Amino acid sequence: MDRFILNIIHRPEMVPEYAEKVTGHGKEEDLSRDSLLTESLDIFKTQQSIAHKHGFKTTIQMTYASLFNEEAVQLAKEHHETYGDEIGLTLLGLPCEEFHEKYKTKDFCIWMFSMEDKKAIVTDVFEKFHDRFGFYPQSTGSYYMDAPLIQYIKTQYPTVKCAVATCWEEGPKAYHTCNNSWYTLFDGGPWNPWIPSKQNTHAPAENEEQDAGIVAIPHLSRDLIACFDGNGSNFGTHPQNVLRGMIYHDGQYPYLYNLIDQYRHLKRYNRGYAYNMMFVGPGWMNKMGRWEAPYELLLKSYEDAMAYYAQLREQGELEDMTMAEFADFFRETKTYTRPECAIWRDILYGSEKQLFWYADPYLRTCIDMNQGGALVDLRPYAAKIEWEVGIGTRHVQDASYPFLIQEKYRAGYFTHYAGEGTVKSCKVVYNGEEVDLCLCRTKAHFSEDGDTRILTLDPVEIEFHDLSVVIQTIFRFQEGSSAIGIERHILEMSCPEAEIELLEYFTGCYGTTEYPEDMTGIVLSCGSPEEEKRIEYAYKCREEEVEDAKEASVLIPQIHTRARVWAEEEVSAYIREGYAFSPMYTLGLKKTMKNKEVLRSWLKVEKAD
Repeated sequence: MDRFILNIIHRPEMVPEYAEKVTGHGKEEDLSRDSLLTESLDIFKTQQSIAHKHGFKTTIQMTYASLFNEEAVQLAKEHHETYGDEIGLTLLGLPCEEFHEKYKTKDFCIWMFSMEDKKAIVTDVFEKFHDRFGFYPQSTGSYYMDAPLIQYIKTQYPTVKCAVATCWEEGPKAYHTCNNSWYTLFDGGPWNPWIPSKQNTHAPAENEEQDAGIVAIPHLSRDLIACFDGNGSNFGTHPQNVLRGMIYHDGQYPYLYNLIDQYRHLKRYNRGYAYNMMFVGPGWMNKMGRWEAPYELLLKSYEDAMAYYAQLREQGELEDMTMAEFADFFRETKTYTRPECAIWRDILYGSEKQLFWYADPYLRTCIDMNQGGALVDLRPYAAKIEWEVGIGTRHVQDASYPFLIQEKYRAGYFTHYAGEGTVKSCKVVYNGEEVDLCLCRTKAHFSEDGDTRILTLDPVEIEFHDLSVVIQTIFRFQEGSSAIGIERHILEMSCPEAEIELLEYFTGCYGTTEYPEDMTGIVLSCGSPEEEKRIEYAYKCREEEVEDAKEASVLIPQIHTRARVWAEEEVSAYIREGYAFSPMYTLGLKKTMKNKEVLRSWLKVEKAD
C-alpha cells in the first residue's frame, strides 16, 4: 500500500463558535440575527467553493442549527449531487433559538450533557436530519463522544459508520492556555483513525466483540511534538490553527506544509498508509478577522492549504475521501491489532528532538530520544477503563484516558526539588557513581521483523570517573502481545573486565491531570516462585527487594490496571513506595553486567479484573 488519505470536513454552523461575541459589538445576544446567519453561511459557501475549485469532495456535517435553514439544506443537497459531497451530521453547532427554547441551557458540548439529555438531543437532531434529507447520515461527530453516546447512536442509527470522536491531547495544557476556561479535557487518545471499543472511546477495540461499530477519526491532525509539549490548538493541519499559533511571517507559513508532509511521512511506519484531516467551521474565517490575523490572511491560508493538497494529488501523492468512504477503506485494510506508529521530529523550534509514538488496543506510549529513549507517556488501553462523561457521572468534564506515566503532568525525570517523576528509563551504576539514560540524547531508527515493530536507538556513551561505557537500546513491540520488549546492549567498555550494574526502572502513578490522586489501595509486589514481597501503598517510603526474582508488579484498583516488569535473564527485582510529597511508585530490575552482555526486559500492562 502507498496511500495518503485526506478527509475535508466542513460544517455550516449558523451560529459559529465565538461569532456572536466577535460580531456583536456588545449588542444583546441574538442568535437569530440575520447578519450573523448570512455571514456564517457565506463563509461556508466560500470554504466549499475553494475545495470544489481544486477538485475535492467534502463531507458536509450539518449542524442542528443549519437544519432549520432552507438555504443551507439546499446547498448540501446540490453539492452532494454536483460534487459527490457526503451529507453527514455533527453534534457540534447545537446552539440556536430552537435548541435554547427546547433545552433551556447554554451547554453545547454533547458529551457534557446527562445521558438522558444526550439521548433526547441525538434523537432530536437525527430525526430532524431525516426530515430534511429523507435518509439518516453515515457520519457524525463532535470534539469528543464517550462510549455510551457512541453505543446509543450506533444502536438507534446503524447507518452511522464514521465519527469525529476525540481531539488529540486537548487536556490541561489547552485548558491553561485558554485562561483556565476551556473545560474540555480529553488527553490520551490515538492521534490517527482507530476503531473504538465499546468500553472506552479512547481505547481501540481488540476484537469484533469489543468493536463499537464505527471508525473514529480525530478532530484535526496535530503536531505530535508541539501538541505534547504545549497547547494543541495552535499546532494542526487546520491552517487557522497555524495562524492562531502565530507560526507565519509575511503571509507565508512553511510550517503548515511541513506538518502535512510529516503526516505523509507516516506511511514509512504504517505499511504505506497515512492520513490527514481538516475539519473547519465558519467561525475561523470571520470577516472581522481572528487570532490577530485579518480576514484576507485567513482566506489566503485556506486557499493555499487546499492548493497544496491539490498539488500533492496531481503528483499522485494524495487521494481525498468522504468520511463514509474512508470508514469503508479503513475497515478493509486495518486489522484490530495492527498498531499505529510514528517517529515524529521537531519541525517548529529547530531542535533535533525526536519522539516515537505507538498505539494499539493494549497501550499507547511515547518514547523520547532527547531523554535516551525514556518512556514519557503510557496509557493502559488493555484495561478498557469505563469512563462515562457528563452531568450525573463522576466525570462531568474530564474525559481523558488515565495515564501511568505522563512527564508533562507528573514531572518526568527532571524534577524541581525532591522525589521522582513518572518515567520508564534505566540507570547505570559503577563504583558508587550513577548515570540515568534520561541524560543521554540519541536518535531512533524504525524497522519491522514480521509482526514486530523495532525501534533501534543510536548508541550512547557514558563517562564515569575511570570508565566509559557504550550502551545501545532496542525496543520491540510485538503485535497483539500488549508488552514492550527493551534490550540494553553493552557494546563497549574502556576496561573490558569491569562490572557495572543496570537498574531498569519504571516510576509511575495514575491520573488525568497534574494533580495527584489517592494512591491508597495500590499494591506493589516483587518476587520469585520461592519468595514474594508486597507493599500496600500508605505513603511510608518503604522498599522491598528479592534476588533471583521473576518480576515486579503494581496493581492499581482505581483504574483496574496491572503493570508488570520482568527480565529474560536472572535479576533482582525491587519495589519502592512513595510519600505524600512525591506520590509515585517504582518497579525495578537490577542486573550486574559485563562487556558485550545484554539485559532483555519487558513491560506489560493488563486489565486487572
